[in-house]
Amino acid sequence: MDKGVIIEELNTLLRGTYMGIRSFEHYIQKIKNPGMKKTFQKLQQQAKDNAAKIAARIQDLGGVPADSEGFTGSMHSFMHKITAPEKAAEIIHDAMEGIKKYGILYSEKLVRGDIDGDTKKFVEEVIDTYRNQLDILEKLLDACSDEQKHG
Repeated sequence: MDKGVIIEELNTLLRGTYMGIRSFEHYIQKIKNPGMKKTFQKLQQQAKDNAAKIAARIQDLGGVPADSEGFTGSMHSFMHKITAPEKAAEIIHDAMEGIKKYGILYSEKLVRGDIDGDTKKFVEEVIDTYRNQLDILEKLLDACSDEQKHG
């Protein structure tokens, strides 16, 4: 296993995590409901915690962690800020899609790649965080739908 390849893969995961942190910020700025805002702040903090763990793992492997989402990520972030939805249910759905596409699917590809056992276990823990976030958002979406139906 080439440590350089593992470090670059983890840096790609880290840049994606930075994109997620920024996306959560866009959502938080648009959310009006205080309870929903608090939930998104909690999810953003989990993403920040993941970023710190990924950076530490990169350093433990002898690499230098990325310090931003990179050029492509910053372009995506710029577009996301402009196009992020306004309505609560759409915000939740958009966040869920981002976690699925950029969090879980990419991380699962990384785990299937040529990485050492410790890094694989580490990435699986990150994936578990993403899955937990999806569960939280699913419940929030259900509550939001119930509120719209009965409110």
